[in-house]
Amino acid sequence: MSKLSNQPLSPLDGRYQAAVAGLGLHLSEAGLNRARILVEVEWLIFVANRNLLGTNTPVDNVAMQQLRDLVANFSDDDVLELATTEAQTKHDVKAIEYFIRNRLTSFGRDDLLELTHFGCTSEDINNLSYAITIQNAVTDVWLPKARNLVDTIRALAIKYQDAAMLARTHGQPATPTTMGKELAVFVHRLERQIQRIEKTEYMGKFSGATGTWSAHLAAAPDVDWFNESKAFVESLGLKFNPLTTQIESHDWQAELYVAVTHFNRILHNLCTDIWTYISMNYFKQIPVAGATGSSTMPHKVNPIRFENAESNLELSNAILDSLASTLVTSRMQRDLTDSSAQRNIGLGLGHSLLAIDNATRGLGEIELSQPVLEADLAENWEVLAEAIQTVIRAEVAAGKSDITDPYQLLKELTRGRRIGGEDLISFVNGLNISQEAKDRLILLKPNTYTGLASALVEIITK
Repeated sequence: MSKLSNQPLSPLDGRYQAAVAGLGLHLSEAGLNRARILVEVEWLIFVANRNLLGTNTPVDNVAMQQLRDLVANFSDDDVLELATTEAQTKHDVKAIEYFIRNRLTSFGRDDLLELTHFGCTSEDINNLSYAITIQNAVTDVWLPKARNLVDTIRALAIKYQDAAMLARTHGQPATPTTMGKELAVFVHRLERQIQRIEKTEYMGKFSGATGTWSAHLAAAPDVDWFNESKAFVESLGLKFNPLTTQIESHDWQAELYVAVTHFNRILHNLCTDIWTYISMNYFKQIPVAGATGSSTMPHKVNPIRFENAESNLELSNAILDSLASTLVTSRMQRDLTDSSAQRNIGLGLGHSLLAIDNATRGLGEIELSQPVLEADLAENWEVLAEAIQTVIRAEVAAGKSDITDPYQLLKELTRGRRIGGEDLISFVNGLNISQEAKDRLILLKPNTYTGLASALVEIITK
């Protein structure tokens, strides 16, 4: 029999807990219950202080503070109490209702008991609670880490703005670029997804068992329940969804998760590229004191940060893709497939956050090997063939040359062959083109044939 106590099943709650701890404050079961208490408390205050039911039982400042302190001071003891109550009720939201009712009695406010959870179906509470917790998790935890990652890439792009390197399209030597420009591409791509995520509409419904306010109207037919509910949802910092079934349709969640997975896939692309540059010795890794690269090969410094990030991005996308497809479907007016699915939102965002953490750390542990880039360029003069044949075409178009098929001409010279600078100079001098064009071509070198690459980095600094 094992002597181990119960252990975390997910590595996010064990090995990697420190990297994702901020999400747990919002997307854990405890975080969800705290948000449920917030919604219940605020609805109670809203109904009472607007006297929607004609009870004339306002929540004074003392009681209001006591109720809101249930959220501010929500503790591990409260979590345990709710778990004990739920074990009896077999219903999580009902346990929240009893929790608040018990506190009202202890506050001497039994006159407010029947205003607790008034007119609500469980999903009224749950959808608002999820919207609040997801909004807080994304806004306060995920987005700051994502922005920090992009700023880290941006700093490297600026640092290596002028570092000429041989490009490799299809893995083959191609028109040179700069490392700064290649990193700037990822900054631009990732920032677009961040902007999409920042524009997320966190939506909520508050319209009863089938989205019709039927019970509300039966209890108080003279109240404008549609606009009162809208005002309440908006008071929580959410966007009101007026047309729903029993559930809020979760379309906004699907849109958010699609945007996050797109961000993840771009980051995955960055990680595979950096990993490849490391394998090519374009980047050297900075050894971490005391760290072991390989258990048998002492010389190794493995690119584990980027490998870890790749794996976690794939896990994140598997979960978030599943949520995005599952949550938009609910049979008729309600089924519970979303209930189990939404409990994994923290896992989906958690693996993404862990990947962001690893990628950021990894980028801080590499340096560009400038001599390697320069040597690679010096061995591939044939990449200037593009420039030569393009200049010839311009000369022909301007009536300055009678060369036919310049592409074929350069193909015969360079395809599958290594040529040097002297070979190209000799070739250019033998061409029937203007001297001005020859002079420009002769001055070209692989490490200067980078076009606007350096200037393009300026785009991400504005």
